[in-house]
Amino acid sequence: MPSLPALSPPRGLHWTNLWFLVAAHATAVAAVVYLAAVHFSWWTVGFALLWGVCCGLSITGGYHRLFSHGAYRAHWLLRAFYLAFGAASVQNTALNWSRDHRVHHAHTDQDEDPYDIRRGFLWAHIGWVVHRAPARPPAGVADLERDPLVRFQHRHYVVLAVLFGAALPAAIGALWGDALGALLVAGFLRLTVQWHATFSINSLTHMFGKRPYSRETSARDSFWVALLTFGEGYHNFHHRFQVDYRNGVRWYQFDPTKWWIWSLARLGLTWGLRRVPGARIAAVRAAAGA
Repeated sequence: MPSLPALSPPRGLHWTNLWFLVAAHATAVAAVVYLAAVHFSWWTVGFALLWGVCCGLSITGGYHRLFSHGAYRAHWLLRAFYLAFGAASVQNTALNWSRDHRVHHAHTDQDEDPYDIRRGFLWAHIGWVVHRAPARPPAGVADLERDPLVRFQHRHYVVLAVLFGAALPAAIGALWGDALGALLVAGFLRLTVQWHATFSINSLTHMFGKRPYSRETSARDSFWVALLTFGEGYHNFHHRFQVDYRNGVRWYQFDPTKWWIWSLARLGLTWGLRRVPGARIAAVRAAAGA
């Protein structure tokens, strides 16, 4: 493994991302103070949890398993839902998110990997977001560029992020007289918690956990991270079988995103769910164990 100085250096700080991250974290702290010392509302807390679930599934089921990997197909209404709440998650457009993620899979643990764990925990977790990336090869996203909804979100991303990430939560909170609380808690506290949950996939699951399916990369399975990320913690399996719509492949593994996709298939909103045959999975697991 090359030493750290051998890695290509980043191109300086991404100041827009840095200041927004700082401001969002400060506002999240203000949200906690608001709940504790100014006004506590169960309506606001419950609404923030609901908004967080919508945003979380839009990243795990939408940005990740649908747009990045094409693990299943989805009705346009569901794709629109993912793109709206994906924008509220403020993790870039679906097009750019998928481009980075496809590069990560193609060049895991190499210089081209956007969140290369060899650069350390902080880089993989959040450093790559606030630094301008080293030069890396492009990833093909022509399939996504053909989707008019993806193109619309890409063009109007900032407007959608403000609308679904801040304006709508405040407007909905006004229904029970707590517009400010909803903005702070469902907007910024939810956003900050969701960021770190997503970032933990890039950092924690490349450092801690088991590698039952492949030892060729740093990706690992972590039940604890799965609890934080709607089932995304089974990262070793995912890196080995990235087109499978499941991350937690065993029936008892905690993977709400898998259950969500499967349930929507019963309603005709998802179809073409891709599954690696069980015999193939067992053979790969046995070979990795050997």
